[in-house]
Amino acid sequence: MSFLRLESLSKTYPDGTEAVRGVDLSCEAGELIVLLGPSGCGKTTTLRMVAGLETPSAGRILLEGADMAPWPPQRRDVGFVFQFYALYPHLTVRENVAFPLEDRVLSPDAQVRRVEAMAERLGLAAILDRYPRQLSGGDQQRVSLARAMVRQPRLYLMDEPLGTLDADLRLVMRELIRDQQLRDGVTTLYVTHDQEEAMSLADRVVVMEGGTIRQSARAADVYADPADLFVAHFIGSPGMNFAEGQVRDGAFRAGEFVWPLAGEWPAGTMTLGIRPEYVRLSGEGALRGQVLVEEYMGSCSYVHVETSCGRWVLRSDGATGHRPGDLVGIELEADGVRLFDGHSGCHIG
Repeated sequence: MSFLRLESLSKTYPDGTEAVRGVDLSCEAGELIVLLGPSGCGKTTTLRMVAGLETPSAGRILLEGADMAPWPPQRRDVGFVFQFYALYPHLTVRENVAFPLEDRVLSPDAQVRRVEAMAERLGLAAILDRYPRQLSGGDQQRVSLARAMVRQPRLYLMDEPLGTLDADLRLVMRELIRDQQLRDGVTTLYVTHDQEEAMSLADRVVVMEGGTIRQSARAADVYADPADLFVAHFIGSPGMNFAEGQVRDGAFRAGEFVWPLAGEWPAGTMTLGIRPEYVRLSGEGALRGQVLVEEYMGSCSYVHVETSCGRWVLRSDGATGHRPGDLVGIELEADGVRLFDGHSGCHIG
């Protein structure tokens, strides 16, 4: 039995907007699952239904086999971390962290010990008597995290918790969240639109779009083997390169571009996809094009090339020295080639 299970979960608002449509998801004990997708895909609504802050229009939410529907938010035993901290401005850090313990059967001394232990874990011991207005954004989010964890809930729910922080703080907080989650072994649902955040944190990435789940898999599998064209487009920066064409006579064909295929493939309309790191510049190449721009990133370069199949991006380990207007050949590494059905968009093979 899964620790947390969503069964045909849906949410339709009074104006007819279908925010979530028939989501099925199982979460194992101790797993950190990231709901990833663009704005409006339904990830936050899903999280809020699990928390009891939204009422499902249909479906069930089961926690260790028990239906959570009758339970109000305060009885669901979840720790919720919000994007905008949601700290009480008139309470000190100590009082904010202790607040969730008011409904716990703990002696005052036990509450103090638990708050101080959590503050020590999260680096808050020196600021326990300060107020939120006296804290940096990073410290405020640490307090928010401590408040969610101090009650030792069965489930963590995190909604874009790093969305307001700068890049350096995001990295620090990512490491902190993952370390604490692994230490406590608490099942976690984490919402973000940031791919780097999702890939670095998740045991499993759940890609959502249009209120549905498009793929649920390990981060490496989502990146290497996207389930469909939406996931292939959405995951990766720069994104996957595409060529629309036909499969016939044992090869993918898109105008002058011909790529031989190993094994048996059904004839028909297909889209070929390949990520920038599997594409190389060469003198000749299966595809030719004209350099538009080279972006030097320090550890690598991205070369943008206009081809007969559209604009492609290639990743090079260093600067290539190519200038706009240069004619180049493009070679593909067979291990990186993926084919998608031209009608359904689903990954084939």
